[in-house]
Amino acid sequence: MRDLLEKLDINNTPLGQYAKEAHGYFAFPKLEGEIAPRMKFRGKEVLNWSLNNYIGLANHPEVRKVDAQAAKDWGLAYPMGARMMSGQTSMHEKLEEELADFIGKEDVFLLNYGYQGMVSIIDTLVDRNDVIIYDSEAHACILDGMRLHIGKRFVFQHNNIDNLKKQLEHATKNAEKTNGGILLITEGVFGMAGDLGKLDEIVALKKDFNFRILVDDAHGFGTMGKTGAGTPEYFGVADGIDFHFGTFAKAMAGIGGFVGSTENIVQYLRYNMRSQTFAKSLPMPMVVGALKRLELLRTKNELRDDLWKIVGELQSGLKDLGLNIGNTQSPVTPVFLEGTPPEATNLTMDLRENYNIFCSIVAYPVVPKDVIMLRLIPTAVHTSEDVKYTLKAFAEVSKKLKAGKYVADKVTGI
Repeated sequence: MRDLLEKLDINNTPLGQYAKEAHGYFAFPKLEGEIAPRMKFRGKEVLNWSLNNYIGLANHPEVRKVDAQAAKDWGLAYPMGARMMSGQTSMHEKLEEELADFIGKEDVFLLNYGYQGMVSIIDTLVDRNDVIIYDSEAHACILDGMRLHIGKRFVFQHNNIDNLKKQLEHATKNAEKTNGGILLITEGVFGMAGDLGKLDEIVALKKDFNFRILVDDAHGFGTMGKTGAGTPEYFGVADGIDFHFGTFAKAMAGIGGFVGSTENIVQYLRYNMRSQTFAKSLPMPMVVGALKRLELLRTKNELRDDLWKIVGELQSGLKDLGLNIGNTQSPVTPVFLEGTPPEATNLTMDLRENYNIFCSIVAYPVVPKDVIMLRLIPTAVHTSEDVKYTLKAFAEVSKKLKAGKYVADKVTGI
C-alpha cells in the first residue's frame, strides 16, 4: 500500500509536467482590464480572440447598469439556501418562464452552474438499467456525467450517422435485456472545432429506434438559429429534442445554465437533481442580470448580425489565405496547421509577443500529433480592422511555420 500523497505529484500528470514552464503564459494566463477585443496580457495590450463573449453582452452598457443596480438592491448572498429549501424567488421563476418560451419548451429548470448542471442532468435521467450513447467528441462535462452512470454506454464516431445506427442497435439489444431506456447525448455546436451536431439526422432516427435526445447547446444558444434560440432551432428540430441544455457562460456572458423539456419532466428534474437540491440557489444579481441579457438577446437582432458579419469576414479571409479551418459552421473558428508541439509553442509566442494577438492553442493529445490548432472566437464587438490585422499576422506566421522558423527542441521565445 502507498501513501495517497505519493501520486499527487504534479510532475506525473499529463499537463502538470509542463506547469513550471507554462504557468501564467499558456496555462492560467491573466487577461486583465475590461472584457473587450483588446485587453492586457503581461503588461501590454493584445488583440484578444479567446473569449466566448459572442454577442458582446459582457460590457454592454444596459447589462452593466442592471448588474450594478441588482447588486446594490440585493447583494450577492440573496437568496440563501437551495431552491427547494429557502432559495426560491419569483425572479428565478420568471427567468425560467422566459427561457422556456424562447427555446420553445413547456418548461425550464434554472441551474446554478452549467458544467455541474450537465453532470447532474445525466445522473438524474438514467439508472443502472438504462443505456447511454454519446458522440466521441463530447464535452468534458458530458464525460464526467457519464462517470456516474453504472449502466452500459456506447460511443459513436464523431458525427458519423452510420456508426451511430450500429451503436443504437447494440444499445437497443442491451436495453431490451434490462428493460431500460436509451439516452443519446450530443452537442449542438462542438466547442473546439465549431462543427455542428447532426441534430436533424439524429432526430430522424427516432422513426427506427426508441431513444431520447439530450443536446448540450452551450455554444449554440444565443448564436444559432433565426432568433438565436440555438442549434435545435437552426435545424428546425426543436420539437424532436427531448432535453435542451444551455449555459449563460457563452453568449449570455454570465454564470448559470438551464435545461428545458416537458412540464412533467422538468418538474421531475426539480425534485431529483442533486446538484440543485443540495447547492445554493443562483444569486439574485445573476438572475436579474440574466433576464436583461435574455431580453437583449431576443430583441437586439443586430448584435447577432454583427457577430455573423465578423465571423464571415474572419472565416472567409482565412480560407482565402489557404488555411484550413475544418468544418466549422459556427462562430468557433479553428485554424489547423502542421507542426510539432515545440513549433506550436514558438508560433503562439510569436503571435503574442510580436504581433500582440492572443488566441487559444490546442496541441497533442487533444488533437493528433503533428497538428497545431489555433482557436479563435469572433464576437460582435470585434471590428473589420481587427480581422484585417489578424489575417495579415496569420499569413506571416503560417509562412514562417512552413519555412521551419519555429523548429526547436524547446521553447525559444522567438
